[in-house]
Amino acid sequence: MVSRREFLQAVPLGALSLAAGAAPLALAAAPAPAAEKPIPVEKVVALVGDDIPTRSIYLPHRLEEAIAGDTEVGDIYLHEGSVGKLEKRFAELLGKEDAAFMPTGTMANQIAVRILCGDRRHLLLQKESHVYRDEEDATPVLSGINPVPIEGGTGEALVASVEAAYQQRSEDPYPLEIGAISLESPVRRLDGSTVALDSILRIADIAKKNGTGMHLDGARLLLMSGMEGFDPKRYAAPFDTVYVSLYKYLGAPFGAILAGDKARIDRARHVRHIFGGTLFRGFPAAVLALQRLEGFSERFARVRTAGDALLTKLAGMPGIRIERVERASNIAIAVLEPKIAEGLRERARHADILVGKPDDGRLHLAFNETLLRKPVDAIARVFAS
Repeated sequence: MVSRREFLQAVPLGALSLAAGAAPLALAAAPAPAAEKPIPVEKVVALVGDDIPTRSIYLPHRLEEAIAGDTEVGDIYLHEGSVGKLEKRFAELLGKEDAAFMPTGTMANQIAVRILCGDRRHLLLQKESHVYRDEEDATPVLSGINPVPIEGGTGEALVASVEAAYQQRSEDPYPLEIGAISLESPVRRLDGSTVALDSILRIADIAKKNGTGMHLDGARLLLMSGMEGFDPKRYAAPFDTVYVSLYKYLGAPFGAILAGDKARIDRARHVRHIFGGTLFRGFPAAVLALQRLEGFSERFARVRTAGDALLTKLAGMPGIRIERVERASNIAIAVLEPKIAEGLRERARHADILVGKPDDGRLHLAFNETLLRKPVDAIARVFAS
């Protein structure tokens, strides 16, 4: 498992930049170090991260291209314009009555659990989840809700953990009042592993019997596109609220969507304002997300096919062993012998391919849309010793 900090450090900005500017005058007399070959962002195959790498300097051009003369994109305080179009598009995609734009995923998650828990001040969630591990103490501080982390990750044991929590509740003289269950899928801290729909349905049945709300932290939900039987509407159906990120792989500079029934999303917009999240303009994120969302599921299904072909190719090469993540979204692990790991990043860079840094021979491979820029055989060749 790679941490957020390790992941960010694995993607050096210089690897994706164009030619650098002039050196400071104070350093002009010093011999310049040998520069690494820059990888143009439009050519790079990045075997790290979920999104297509880009440079911030290109943002104005990307916005101009996405707007394409449309004079109706502007919103006012996240109302109408491209924000309204994006909300409607996600409501349809997820099979919900309504959806609201949120400036961050943390806000989307926190508003959802606040609304679902109400006066019942305990929240069941995976111990590896973003809400528990990466949102500091937002749940108790902002809403007075106590997170109750449970075991099970994304597997069958998750259902047993939920059952055990309710069993304990029935046995204690002062039981925990569980207001909601929050499930993350795919789970970043478990290398993109996903919760099977069958497990979700069984957990939802327990929740329904106990009058408990269900929230899906589906920040990376659409990275499940192409998985056998996956349909976002069907997957989201058991949940009262669903959050999807706009910047992890949909090309927006910020933003999130929270979907659910109309009453809850109306309430979510009100709480968003209380939390200070009603931005004056959200259209820069909305237009870019709308552009990338068009055809994304079909494109990512092709990414999945290419990724499977690459893993099969690598598994047949001497000195490489592939570890598949259970119910994987877009990550696998290549275990490399030293002769393969040595010089791999340099070989890859010369082929306009970006890879992370192996840790004791273990290399995380993340697949995104850049995988479609080169034939699988060409990508596999850089792994040859």
